[in-house]
Amino acid sequence: MSALTVIPILIPLGCAVASLLARRNIRLQRRLAVAGTAALLIAAIILMISVLRHGVLCTQAGNWPAPFGITLVADILTSVMVLLTGLMGLATAIYSMASMDEARERFGYYPLLHMLLCGVNGAFLTGDLFNLYVWFEVMLIASFVLLALGGERAQMEGAIKYVTLNLMASALFLAGVGILYGMAGTLNMADLSLKLRDTGHSGLITCVAMLFLTAFGVKAALFPVFCWLPASYHTPPVAVSAIFAGLLTKVGVYSLLRVFTLIFTQDIPYTQTILLWAAGLTMVTGVLGAFAQNEFRRILSFHSISQIGYMVMGLGLFSPLALAGSVYFVVHHSVVKTNLFLISGVAHRLCGSFELKKLGGLYSSSPLVAGLFFVVAMSLAGMPPLAGFVAKFILARAGLDARQWVIVGVALAVGMVTLMSMTKIWAEAFWKAAPGSAVPERPSGKVLTTLLVPVAFLGALTILMGIQAAPLVHIALRAAEQILDNSQYIAAVLGEGAR
Repeated sequence: MSALTVIPILIPLGCAVASLLARRNIRLQRRLAVAGTAALLIAAIILMISVLRHGVLCTQAGNWPAPFGITLVADILTSVMVLLTGLMGLATAIYSMASMDEARERFGYYPLLHMLLCGVNGAFLTGDLFNLYVWFEVMLIASFVLLALGGERAQMEGAIKYVTLNLMASALFLAGVGILYGMAGTLNMADLSLKLRDTGHSGLITCVAMLFLTAFGVKAALFPVFCWLPASYHTPPVAVSAIFAGLLTKVGVYSLLRVFTLIFTQDIPYTQTILLWAAGLTMVTGVLGAFAQNEFRRILSFHSISQIGYMVMGLGLFSPLALAGSVYFVVHHSVVKTNLFLISGVAHRLCGSFELKKLGGLYSSSPLVAGLFFVVAMSLAGMPPLAGFVAKFILARAGLDARQWVIVGVALAVGMVTLMSMTKIWAEAFWKAAPGSAVPERPSGKVLTTLLVPVAFLGALTILMGIQAAPLVHIALRAAEQILDNSQYIAAVLGEGAR
């Protein structure tokens, strides 16, 4: 038993309770948010080091052995995702101190933020499908209230679309869980991996796999079930959009990586073909949608869809290098997309709008903000030597090795259009002269510093991940080898005799 798999869930849960108890003291809630997310990041780093040194860690809650009890498991992929949760949580908590309005803080913003992080970590660490469903619902409730908090018309419209489609996805997920339990008599993922190998119902299992693909596809914003994302991500406060863009869709991608490498491996050529088609169409529709927009956050929202296609492309190619590319892309995209949303908030504070036509002059008035945006935007577009280039290079190399010329061509073309739409933001918001319309009062130095600290940190991380990519690529390769050879995972959950 390892307590390290429990702590990343308990820390945000405890912080949520403490923030509720301190609901009348906003200043204390802010400090709790920063301290709690910093503690979560430290716990995630320790978990990562332990997994890299000792292999897969597992905890059986209440000492009930798997597959009867609740299992928490951490392999390299899981520990990477938990580390991202801590990192994005801390960046958002610091940014929220200077950006969140007092009304939302009084009505439970910080407890909800902690519950969201708790649900995300629970989804990453759980070892059985029913608890994955439960953690999805915890995330859905917290994220729905965060979206709707404030009660503005656009927020309510986006929140209703978001919750409706995600509830439908949850229903499909639950139906798939029920069918699997009827077939195998277990919902433990390691146990399912063993029992479904010899069930003899490969056709039925493939049908259930499609149910899971649809359910997780909605969560990940995969083609054609992504419409909830551009309808909702631009409506809440920037800090909420940033944490959603950095983490929520990644839970869907993580779930696809987990079930299609551990459970649904009976008909890989069939599922591989569907995943590659879905990945390509997601890239194309997302980037074309982004190119047609003229609002800062809506462009970023559509780009989130486009970039999900790259992550699923690695799963569709289904080789160690391709899966390593997916893992690297998830890390790169979480850092970059969270940061881009945070920068959009800084631009809004300086110019008073998210509309590109009403923005301008940021290069001359705020060269530091312009420089940070340039670095992060070029990384999203895949320019060398930044992290986005490394991620796309790995995926393209894996696609060429697999002779999947079409998906490689689509990925490269989408990268070019991504660069064009990032150039559009640069030209309108940063390069052109400021329009004559009235601008809000410039925030104080203290507020601006608080806003820029997480932006600068994530920007520096983007550069570091590009020029010192080797250690992260090595970890991504180890993660890919571990999820393709799932014997370590199964042995950690069910014991050595179960391999």
